[in-house]
Amino acid sequence: MTNPIELLEQRQLRSDLPAFKAGDTVRVHFQVIEGQRRRVQVFEGIVIKRQGAGVRETFTVRKQSFGVGVERTFPVHSPKIEKIEVQAIGDVNRAKLYYLRAKVGKKARVREAQQGPTVSSPSAADEVAIEAEPGDKLPAEGPVADESATGEPAADESPAEEPAAEAVDEEPAAVAEDGTEAAEVRPKARRSFRRRG
Repeated sequence: MTNPIELLEQRQLRSDLPAFKAGDTVRVHFQVIEGQRRRVQVFEGIVIKRQGAGVRETFTVRKQSFGVGVERTFPVHSPKIEKIEVQAIGDVNRAKLYYLRAKVGKKARVREAQQGPTVSSPSAADEVAIEAEPGDKLPAEGPVADESATGEPAADESPAEEPAAEAVDEEPAAVAEDGTEAAEVRPKARRSFRRRG
């Protein structure tokens, strides 16, 4: 037999919220009531914890405001939250980021795991998809070869031209203004954030 309290709580759960976790940078659009007036206040910061389950689930967002750390705890399923936008996904290995309280300035940042368009809710994800028209090519897409189902090249390409294209793939070495070859630029190695000493 199901508990009537659980049935009531199931009706109050929100399904329109995006998936987010500790370390993500979010913008929370929260309704504030001042006298007879209602307005939406935006609170942007890093999620330092998410706790609880069901209707009682909460998350805490921390931001630096004029050099002072400000934390605010929101109920996840509150009707006063209009929407939650995930600005960046953080690359963290903990569920509670209490160590950020001791950090100030650039040291209080969290490394981003992914950069992409801002997604707030399923309806906002549909809006992002609508903005990119079907005929437009996205930057992530590479050139698409026009081949038939048999795997043969298209009629306008001749097989004799393919070996010549492979030889051109090699890039010449970069030459500095004084005529010497420039050193190859390599990406920085990923730094470990462990304490030293």
